[in-house]
Amino acid sequence: MAPTDQHPDQHPDQHPQRHPLTVGFDLDMTLIDTRPGIAAAFRVLAAETGTPIDVDLVVNRLGPPLETELAHWFPAEAVPAVAARYRELYPDHAITPSTALAGARESVAAVRALGGRAIVVTAKYAEHAKLHLAHLGIEPDAVIGWLWAEAKGEALREHGAHVYVGDHLGDVRGARVAGALSVAVTTGPCDAAELRAEGADVVLADLTGLPAWLASYDADRAASGDQPAATSVRTAPDSASRSTA
Repeated sequence: MAPTDQHPDQHPDQHPQRHPLTVGFDLDMTLIDTRPGIAAAFRVLAAETGTPIDVDLVVNRLGPPLETELAHWFPAEAVPAVAARYRELYPDHAITPSTALAGARESVAAVRALGGRAIVVTAKYAEHAKLHLAHLGIEPDAVIGWLWAEAKGEALREHGAHVYVGDHLGDVRGARVAGALSVAVTTGPCDAAELRAEGADVVLADLTGLPAWLASYDADRAASGDQPAATSVRTAPDSASRSTA
């Protein structure tokens, strides 16, 4: 008989191999505080075009695509050209002022420590997202851009994401489309009550509580035999609950 490492009493399918953990992250106001950089780029845009723009209002409602924001300040027919100019200005004005949010680097590292993959799915132009991440030393496994709300779910599903972490109601909807667990942080424009009402499974004050939550989630996933994300553990452990805003 051929040698085998299988225990005599162990059925071949008793401990099937789990799919590696894949966690998706939003970018703006989830991993990175891009408000200073976006404000700087919008100020230059306003000066160039002679168009008054309330920059404070702009940076306090980040989330939707750039064109959605520009439509508040420019006629519809001008938006495509203005968006193109804004994207030309962005690398020189928006990258350096922006900073990593608390727990961002540690959260990506926590996914890797669990043997998983960290991906970024954002409404931002992907090349700009990559510039931000490289500048701040955050290295995800993939960056997918120009996707908003439900459209994010398509990329998350394609990459097999178990969890999607975001700060906006649109991020919760994207997670739902993908069948992924929605983890929301209150570092963006939406408060905890709004995020819960939209259907977020877990709400944290910021990313500093995510590594502990991920460790607990992955342990529960192992115990449950890697159930689909949407039916796996749906509540934060005590430590994460205390950090909920």
